[in-house]
Amino acid sequence: MKRFVRGLILGSLLPCLLLVAPAAEAPDKAQAELFQTIAGLDTEIFDAFNKHDVARLMSLFTEDLEFYHDTGGLSNYAENTDGFKKMFASTPDIRRDLEAGSLQVFPIKGYGAMEIGRHRFCHKENGKDECGTFGFAMVWRKTGSSWKISRVLSYGHQPSH
Repeated sequence: MKRFVRGLILGSLLPCLLLVAPAAEAPDKAQAELFQTIAGLDTEIFDAFNKHDVARLMSLFTEDLEFYHDTGGLSNYAENTDGFKKMFASTPDIRRDLEAGSLQVFPIKGYGAMEIGRHRFCHKENGKDECGTFGFAMVWRKTGSSWKISRVLSYGHQPSH
């Protein structure tokens, strides 16, 4: 009887455990894939930034973009397009690099993903490197297989006087 009960318990639990185990692995795999996707997109957008390719850069933003900058305020798609053109013309050596180890990615159910991290911007000023490291959060909207940034928070800047 003991063998029967033990067999019944094991026979009932084993299929349940087999069903649960793959499900427990799925979120980790999905999270790793999402992280790789967004990290790749981060590289893509800032390659365009570092090459001062405004057309490519803006192709990675949605038309209804809202860009919140702690000292610059709220701007939209058209304002950012003009802003990047002016920045690249006045600061031709500006570049952005992601701070190693700072990138975090979180899924947004039914929408896309949130990317949070720190990045460093550098350019020459009076013959010296002028650099600053700032925080950012970007919301990526997924439409079909396409990912675009719909919202940006850029923070940690010193206010200009």
